[in-house]
Amino acid sequence: MPAEFAAAAAALRSVTARPEVRLAEATAPARLAPFGAALTATVSDGEDELAHGRLILLYDPDGHEAWDGCARLVTYIRTELEAELVSDPLLHDVAWHWLEESLVGHGVTMAAASGTVTRVQSHAYGELAADAEDEPAGELEIRASWSPGEDVRAHVEAWVDVLCIAAGLPPVLPGVLSLPARRGR
Repeated sequence: MPAEFAAAAAALRSVTARPEVRLAEATAPARLAPFGAALTATVSDGEDELAHGRLILLYDPDGHEAWDGCARLVTYIRTELEAELVSDPLLHDVAWHWLEESLVGHGVTMAAASGTVTRVQSHAYGELAADAEDEPAGELEIRASWSPGEDVRAHVEAWVDVLCIAAGLPPVLPGVLSLPARRGR
């Protein structure tokens, strides 16, 4: 195992998140690169899942021209949206901006970035329409990949922040401790 990949994978695994986020190691796809590591994340308010995602670290010691390096991060983030947000014409740009701004906020940027932001909107009919008030109005998906450079930990921390933003959680201010989500009585 190359030392550069081992250090990047260790950085991926070393990230801790605020109490609303549950991180878990996952299996990385074996066919995309000779080496890989992955995390899954679920953001919850204590009762409901608000967002979930997957972050994959790919490493090829020979590098890839399209990656502009040897390492690549690939992510998928999904969250439910309220009716007023799913029809917002700026939603795609705003969601991509969350990713860019989170990375900049952690002192890193995306090299050789690519991705998509997708919104899915549905409307219930018939018997499903009676339950439509309880159902989400739509979903948002962010799929992105970029080359992380050397500070993989900062990229993973930024990714966790994007998950929290997508879930609608307020930001945690520097120097302020997060309290656990309130539990039902």
